[in-house]
Amino acid sequence: LAEEINASGGEAEALRLDVTNAASVAEAFEGRCFDIVVNNAGIAFNGPALDTPEQDWRQVIDTTLTSVQLCTQVAGRHMRDQGAGSIVNVASVNGIVPGAFQAIYSITKAAVISMTKAFAKECASIDVRVNALLPGATDTRFAAALVKNEAIRNQLLTHVPMNRIAEPDEMAGAVLYLVSNAASYTTGACINVDGGYLTA
Repeated sequence: LAEEINASGGEAEALRLDVTNAASVAEAFEGRCFDIVVNNAGIAFNGPALDTPEQDWRQVIDTTLTSVQLCTQVAGRHMRDQGAGSIVNVASVNGIVPGAFQAIYSITKAAVISMTKAFAKECASIDVRVNALLPGATDTRFAAALVKNEAIRNQLLTHVPMNRIAEPDEMAGAVLYLVSNAASYTTGACINVDGGYLTA
């Protein structure tokens, strides 16, 4: 993607880092100027909550929750120093309504929603805005196990008033709003982009 952006006349740099490691996150941000950070790392464990192995619990917590905390802390300090910035945390509708056999993932996304509001409250006075996107079922590689399985997909769609799965590009508009000047008075918001799932 970075190569495509550069080839089309833009400027982009791709960095490899471990978002669950504080030192790796700090190194990636060091010496760089940025106005926007979107925290979107995540993994899921599908299975009964009572039988979730500890290793899977810790891996999902670290990747889906700790990563947001580390990146928001480091990004927030940089933005505080430069006087402004916008952070968007990708949560999920599962943070509001836990998915069946998706307990850990749902728990982490509920925590991301709470973390978003906590950071938003503390960072408002330094002109750093922190908001969250709550996607519904979206046709991504991450969600393939759900949206590509016809039985699961059809069951899911019974709870989606728009009766379809979202395309990835349909998440972009909400993020674009949250990071733009149009949202200059918006912080601590959690925007549902879910085809009406949370209203059903």
